[in-house]
Order: sequence, then structure tokens, then C-alpha cells
Amino acid sequence: MTTPDEKTLTMLTKLFEEEFGPIGDRQVLYVHAPGRSEISGNHTDHEGGHVIAGSLDVAVDGIAVATDSNKIRVADEGYPTFEITLDTLDIQEPEKGTSASLVRGMAHEIAALGVEPQGFDFAFTCSVPSGGGLSSSAAVEAAYGRAMETLWGAPAIEPVALAQMSQRTENNYYGKPCGLMDQAAVCLGGLAYMDFEDQAQPKTQKLELNFEDHGYALVLVKVGADHVAATDDYAAVPREMQDIAAEFGKTRLCEVNVADFDAKLPELRAKLGDRACLRAVHYWYENGLVDKRWAALSAGDIDQFLVLTRESGASSAMYLQNVVAKLGSEQPSMYALALAEHVLDGRGAVRIHGGGFGGTIQAFVPLDLVDTFIIKMNGWLGEGSARHYAISDKGAYAAWL
Repeated sequence: MTTPDEKTLTMLTKLFEEEFGPIGDRQVLYVHAPGRSEISGNHTDHEGGHVIAGSLDVAVDGIAVATDSNKIRVADEGYPTFEITLDTLDIQEPEKGTSASLVRGMAHEIAALGVEPQGFDFAFTCSVPSGGGLSSSAAVEAAYGRAMETLWGAPAIEPVALAQMSQRTENNYYGKPCGLMDQAAVCLGGLAYMDFEDQAQPKTQKLELNFEDHGYALVLVKVGADHVAATDDYAAVPREMQDIAAEFGKTRLCEVNVADFDAKLPELRAKLGDRACLRAVHYWYENGLVDKRWAALSAGDIDQFLVLTRESGASSAMYLQNVVAKLGSEQPSMYALALAEHVLDGRGAVRIHGGGFGGTIQAFVPLDLVDTFIIKMNGWLGEGSARHYAISDKGAYAAWL
């Protein structure tokens, strides 16, 4: 555990005291939760598949102070301060899709551990780009969870368990049908391999690796379209995959035998359409690529990793089809991918990132090309669109100052 640097602490203290008044001699809790990048496993997590993800050097950083009230008040830099009362922790339909729903949902999850919810004030800043596919919502959920765990004296929560709490909050309280990968990456920290076949106890492995040590930079590029606007397109991906699974009496594709799928393809196509079948094809192909890419990274074989990354990107575009949303002639993700390929000119690798349909694309850029790549992409897509990120070893945590 580490405490914030002086600049961050000064900024957080100023934000807190402007909204809630002087801290005085009250005990202050520091909370940190990073953003994440999906390294491999595009839309495999919700089907019980495999994923590689890394926490990033952008994060939610906040400070919390306990109060005598039954309210949680939250100040998020750049947004209106809001509050919830702790009279009820049940789902509130009018709150769905709002920040308040995440507070209430996480309070419900932590209280279920047998602790009494108590009021507190929380001020935070977020350097994770919102709507960019870097899981700012998962970082916020984990930050709330770690704050409540510590302030309310809950038993220590393992990273995967906290991730599951965060996922339930996003599914049930916020109303977004996400998988577990985002929250698990945020809570675990570092570069992690995850196997979600066992929903109750996902298997995880960690690997110490910096892409820069192998001659490449991880660059994420905002495509200029918020993926939140494509929530319906996003929700259709797991729904169509699970429609396929249901034809075999299963709930997720990890439970379906590929040979059985092959034998039933004409019938599945006639009933569910081409796209659902293609998305199932992507799942099994991409799931295999995750294992191959983890093996390549574990062996330090960056060249093989990049070859497999290009194959992953092609599968997402052609079979999963989460690059182009229902935007008519507007195709911001495909446009950004084409520009990135143009600059890389056969070097490195590029693919759609995360949920897709908007948000960001992911590029592994040779170090000698990073500055040129970022300048060109920013020139075409807007200043600040492209950024060089690094893998952070810190998952979500809280520490008393």
C-alpha cells in the first residue's frame, strides 16, 4: 500500500474541504482504484471464457472521512456533488444509470458482510477517461467498496470477491449487463490472466511484465464516440451468444461443445441468424488466442504475441462485429483502426479494445515510433485522443493517512 503524492493529496483535500468543510483532526482514508486495459479476450468473459487484462497508470484517487449522519455524500471533480441516504439499500429504479446507483449498490454489497452502514463524505478525482472503454465505472465501484470495507470495519475482501460485488452492482443497480473482467482487472492490479468458467471462483494468474522492456508501448486511442451511446449494441453481444448456448440447454458458450455447435449450425443459422452464429465462432477462436497470447507473454515472445494480437483484432471486426455500431456512414472505430494501421505500416499491432462500438482502440507501437504515432493520431482525431499507458501493479486499495 502507498499513500498519494503531495500534489494529489493537496488537490483532494482542497476538493473535499470546498464541498464538505474543514477536515480538522478527523481521520482520513485514502482510496485508489486503477483503470484497466483488456489485453486479450474480447467479449469472452461473460461466456465463461479466458481474458488477459492489465491495470493502468490512470485511476480514481479519493479521500473519505466518516460522519455521524446516515448519508454518503460524494464529490467527483468536475461533476455536481450528490448524496444518498442509507435508509434503504434496495435497488431504486429511478437511480439506474446514475452515479448514485453505484454507491447504493456497493453499500448493499458491503453491508451484506454483516456490518452496519455509516455515513461518510468522499471526494475523488478520476484520471480514467470516461466512456473510453478503460472501465472508469469499475474503478469507481471498487473505490467505493474499499472505502466502505475500511470505514465500516468489514472483513478483508479478496480482490476477486470485491470484483464480483462490483459486477453485481453494475448489473443490478446501474443496469448494465457487463461481465467480470473489468472489475477483476481493477481489483487485482498488474497484468492478470483470468478464467471465468467457474463463476463463483474464477481462476487468476499474475505476470510481471512491462511492454516497454520488450520494445513496445501500449497506446490507447479514443475514437471520438462514447461507447455508452452504443449500450444496446453492446448488450446484444452477450445476448446473442447466450441465445446460441440456450439452444443446447446451456447458459454460456463455455458449456457448449464445439462439435455439437458445428453439427447444428444450419439449424442455428436459420433460427437465430448469421450474426449470432458468427459471434459464437469468435468466442471459441478468441478464447484460444487468449491462451496462446498468455503463453507468448510468459515466454517473453513479443513477436508471437503481436501476431496473435492482429488475429484477435481481425476476429473482433469480422465475426464478433463490435467495431461498427448502428451509426450509418459514421464508423469512428473502424476509421481509427485504419489510421493506426496506416501509421504502423506493418509493425506492431492494433485491435478494437474492450466493449467496442466506440470508446478506444488498442495499439502496440514500437518505441521508436511512439511520438510519431501519437502526433499523427491526435492530428486526425483531436488533441489528447492517443495516450501512452503503462501497466500498474496496484489494484484497488484503501489506506489510512
